[in-house]
Formats: sequence, C-alpha cells, structure tokens
Amino acid sequence: MDALLTAVVVSACLGALIGLIRQWSEQRSAAQADFGGVRTFTLWGLIGCVGSYVSQNHLSAMLPVALVLIAAQFIAVNLRETREGRPGNTSFAAMLLTCLVGALVQWGQMQAAALLAALTMVTLGSKKPLHAWTLNFTQDDIRATLQFAAITGVILPLVPNRSMGPYEAFNPFSTWLMVVLISGIGFAGYILMRLLGTQAGITLTGIAGGLASSTATTLTFSRRSKEDPDRARSYALAVVLACTIMPARVLFVVGLINQELFRSLLLPIAATAVPGLIYSGWNWYAQRKTEGSVDTPDLRNPLSLKTAVKFAVLYAIFAFLVKAATQTSWKDSLLPLSFLSGLTDMDAIALLMANSLREHTVVVKLATEAVITGAIGSAVAKGGMAVVLGAGAVRSHVGIVLGATIAVGVAALMWV
Repeated sequence: MDALLTAVVVSACLGALIGLIRQWSEQRSAAQADFGGVRTFTLWGLIGCVGSYVSQNHLSAMLPVALVLIAAQFIAVNLRETREGRPGNTSFAAMLLTCLVGALVQWGQMQAAALLAALTMVTLGSKKPLHAWTLNFTQDDIRATLQFAAITGVILPLVPNRSMGPYEAFNPFSTWLMVVLISGIGFAGYILMRLLGTQAGITLTGIAGGLASSTATTLTFSRRSKEDPDRARSYALAVVLACTIMPARVLFVVGLINQELFRSLLLPIAATAVPGLIYSGWNWYAQRKTEGSVDTPDLRNPLSLKTAVKFAVLYAIFAFLVKAATQTSWKDSLLPLSFLSGLTDMDAIALLMANSLREHTVVVKLATEAVITGAIGSAVAKGGMAVVLGAGAVRSHVGIVLGATIAVGVAALMWV
C-alpha cells in the first residue's frame, strides 16, 4: 500500500478511537454540547495527516492554517452556544491533539502517534474517576502538596550541592533529594489509599499502606484490632502485607541509586519477605470468601512539610553518624547504627548505604550487612507494635510472621 494511503488509514483509525472514547465519556456524563464524536475526530485525524502531507510537499502553511481554522471554529462555537452547551477546554485540547496525531503518522512517527492517541483516550475516559478521586482529598492534602511542590521546585535547585560540616557528612542537596525520593514513593501509596476510599479490600489496603507507610499501617491496624477484635485476623493480614511490601520498596529505591548494592541485596532482602508472602497466601486462601473490606488507615500525607523535615533531620543525623563510623576506627558501630535506624526508618539507612557505596566510603559487603540489619530492626519495631498494641490474631499472627522474618534476616546476615 502507498505510504500516504497507509498514513490516511492509520490516522483515521486513531482519530476514530479517540472520538469513540470522547463520545462515550460525554454520553455517560449526559453532556449537552455536541462537539464531536467518532465521525468528527476521525475527520480531525485525517485533517492532520493530509495537512502535514500538503505542508511537506506543496504548501508549507497548510497544517498551521488547518490548526488555526480548528481553533477559530472552537471560538465561534463558544461565542454562539449557551454557557451550559459550550464545549470544554478538554475537547479543544483533544481535537488539536488528534490533528497532531494524524500529522505524526504522516511524518512516520508511528510510535509517538500511538502513544499520544492512547494518552488522549485515557485522559478523556477518566473524567468521572478523576473527579471522584479529587473529591476524596482534603484541604490539608492540597496544602501539603502545594508546600512540598513549592519547596522542591524552588529550594532544591538553589541549595548547595557540596559536602560540609564535620567529616563533610552533610550535603543539603543530597539530603533533600533523598527526601523527595522517599516522599514521592510514599505519596504514590497515599494516592492509592485515597483511590481505594474508606472501604477497601484487605489485600489492596495492605499493599498501598506498605507503600505509603508500613509503620503507620501497623500502628493503626494494631490499635484497631482491640476496638474490633472480631476482625483481628483481617487486620493481621493488612499489617503483614504492609510489612511484606516494604522490602520491595527498599530494593526499588536502592536500585535507583546504586545497582551494585541492589544486586547484592536482591536475594537476602527478598528472602525476608518470604514469611510474609507465605502467611498472606495462606490467610487469603482461607478467607477468600469472607475477605470483604476494611477501613483504610488514617495516614498523614507524606508530602507534608512537617513529615519531609522530620525525614531530612533523621537522614542528616544518621548520615553524620555513618560518615563518622566509616572515616574513623568505629566501623564496628555501623551495624548497631543500622539496627537503630531500622527501628525508626529503614529508608534512611538503605539510602545512606547506597550513597556511601557510590562514594566508595564503604565496601559492598558492609553496605549489604547494614541494610539487612536495618530490615531486622524494622521487623523488631513493627513486631513490637503488634504485640504490645494489638489483640487476638494481630498479636499472635503478626508476631509469629515478623519473628520468622527476623530469623530469616539473621540467617541472611550470616550468609552474606
């Protein structure tokens, strides 16, 4: 088939798909404005394709003129229609993107055209879910997010990117960059919790809680088990899942910074998740008909300024202690420091070891041992919370699973 004919067919198909999603979305929302469906978006895709062909081979201004005419049509419709019947800005953006999809097809950028079409369809089709999702956010969530965005976007590029202080242990840029990384991952879990709503499946709640904050999830569900002992087994599953997803999160952040440490940690850290995976599989199978739903834990937004500053201070303190231990004769104290860090926040020691290995201040074996020791400390802290604050199955089940996790961690520490 001729290249132009192929481009015409592909452009028409992609435009029709975008129009199909747009028309379906508008029908679901009972919109009054009729500003294009399958047929119209198909034609816009063809306009972009043919316009780019004419611009390339005959009249260079053809595609810009086509885009200007489409914009003029949009303005005219907005001036003519009543306020309730006016097409929205999303429709205008979608029609321009559909034209550009056709142009990309004609230029031979098939992958970019397909990706742009897919993103346009997803955006058009997620109108109602996005609106429902944003309703779940509170004023405090929005304020915290805006604070963090402002400080990250304005302050991060301006803070000094050099080591300073005793042992040159404090690098403002590196410290805040670690805050951004951990807070971003925590925010992904927090968003999932908001998307799940106030009643969520136990499995999804545990996983999202582990991404947002396994400590907060453990603390919340352990306390809740005393208030609602009949559902203690469900709470125990949520806690174990949150603690089990944490090793995967740690491996992910380490892999972003240092691949050598990631490879060294892969087997031992993955092994610490095995007891939790076994328990979760057994518990889920036993309760698969009665899993139901569980209230999502009350978590703080990880993008709040207060939370970010707390992590930055913790990271800076342990950075100084680790630097002092590695540059003096106190290297034997590094593992106790790692255990102490794990009791409070395992992310801090994992990031510190990844950065220290990159700076060649520790060897890979010592860094691996430090992170595993931090994982043991984290399991001890969360197991202690469950035993002291929990009731029934939370106390016994979580205690046994995290006890096994500690044993696996100790065995992994001896193995490496």
